[in-house]
Amino acid sequence: MKTTTRVFLALLAVALLGASPALAAQDEQLFADIAAADTAAFDAFNHCQDPAQLQKHAAFFVLDVEFYHDTGGVTWDRAQMLANTAKNVCGHFRRELVPGTLKVFPVKGFGAIAQGTHRFCQFDTGKCEGQADFTIVWRFKESKWEMTRVLSYGHRANQ
Repeated sequence: MKTTTRVFLALLAVALLGASPALAAQDEQLFADIAAADTAAFDAFNHCQDPAQLQKHAAFFVLDVEFYHDTGGVTWDRAQMLANTAKNVCGHFRRELVPGTLKVFPVKGFGAIAQGTHRFCQFDTGKCEGQADFTIVWRFKESKWEMTRVLSYGHRANQ
């Protein structure tokens, strides 16, 4: 297919979807930025039995983060959330993003909302037995992405 035809079809698709080419490119960059931040935050989470990795994970959260967990309840700050993570997660299981489930939505002048599905894999057995949906509100401040609100819900056996 000729380049001009590909460009025309791409512009037509963008027009039919109601977005400008500049916005589509910006959203692609936003998606890449949030996907990278998610990967970095949860790579540290997955290795949090190392205190340095737990602190690296902590750096992705604002001090007054609100964390809503359907089976674990609500935590109102980073210190409490990290204490729960250290007690219940570190050395027990890892979190994996289910491929193809991440969606990112811009929040003008603030950051983004990410939604997706994650699964949890036990270190002792290697089995990935549970999964849940998540919503994370990310703020971009001082050249850094940080989580302000986290919801993890719909915990269930893997499907």
